[in-house]
Amino acid sequence: MTIAAVRTHRLSAPLHTPFVTALRRTTTVDTLVVEVIDDDGRSGFGEAPQVWQVTGASVAGAEACVRELIAPALAGRDADDLVARCGEVQRVVAGNESAKGAVDTALHDLAARRLGVPLVRLLGGTTRRVPTDVTLAAGDAVDLAAAAKQRRGEGFDVLKLKVGTDARGDLDRVRAVRSAVGPGVRIRLDANQGWTPREAVRIIRGIEDAGLDVELVEQPVARWDLDGLAWVSDRVELPILADESVFGVRDLVEVIRRRAADMVNVKLAKCGGLHPARTLLDLAAAHGVGTIVGSMMESQIGVGAAASLVAAYGTTAVSDLDAAWWLAWSPVRGGIRYDGATVVLPDTPGLGVTSVTEAKMQTRG
Repeated sequence: MTIAAVRTHRLSAPLHTPFVTALRRTTTVDTLVVEVIDDDGRSGFGEAPQVWQVTGASVAGAEACVRELIAPALAGRDADDLVARCGEVQRVVAGNESAKGAVDTALHDLAARRLGVPLVRLLGGTTRRVPTDVTLAAGDAVDLAAAAKQRRGEGFDVLKLKVGTDARGDLDRVRAVRSAVGPGVRIRLDANQGWTPREAVRIIRGIEDAGLDVELVEQPVARWDLDGLAWVSDRVELPILADESVFGVRDLVEVIRRRAADMVNVKLAKCGGLHPARTLLDLAAAHGVGTIVGSMMESQIGVGAAASLVAAYGTTAVSDLDAAWWLAWSPVRGGIRYDGATVVLPDTPGLGVTSVTEAKMQTRG
């Protein structure tokens, strides 16, 4: 069977709560859904979220990349030759990891549908339930404590606290959240590049000295400052997780070489899809680097693919798969669902996605 068409769909949907980090504030998910169709009429879906401040990707840019470069390269090609097709996606254009990731995921989804198996089975796994953390958007100590109590009541026991917007008050924020939820909840921090190396060491040592029982600290310093990241890692006890510093294999190799971080956050929209993400997980495991799989602000399509990867490959810590949970309503029919702090994968072929909501979509291609 050959690839008959590659279509793109622009989606936008509101969040039930503003999502605030040291890098940005957003109230919507804005994303490009890519649909790869075979000549039997089956469709596979993938997603390229718009995250200007992290990947630099936009809906318009990803769409142009898919329509003008990737789609022509795939037209008429064998849909079942998955490794070759994913390799072509990676080679046809430099950068544009988000667009590549959407097409790569769509090709995997289509392959699973053609075989009549869930995506997790195509990737080599069987479990359908994957635990996730939940993010507490950046705010003051009082608001964060209230949000932590609410999320705990909703069944989440791993809280990812966004810090880095105000270094002077971050220790108080952590202390307030720990006081609000007590000792039975794991707290992890994400500074989203918001601290200088000296601020990071001062704050992390303060957390350690106060016995606040933080699990890990994600991306404390600027993504380009690997020397600073290594300097922080060498001076604190808490594990340091690299996120924005690692897009692809070369980035991870450099982090490993410099011993700049203890863990890595693998995201499909950063690395270019499931095919390169598996390489990153294998590389990290081979060098004793801890792993989680994360998500951007995306729908059930992107999160479903990431959760399927975790279900098949596993990670050393609970992954960050709450993005679709933030949606006030979903533009996607079918796919994953949330059961408290668990992502439940569908027992249907591929990602289990049946359609996207036409009212908020422009279809092209």
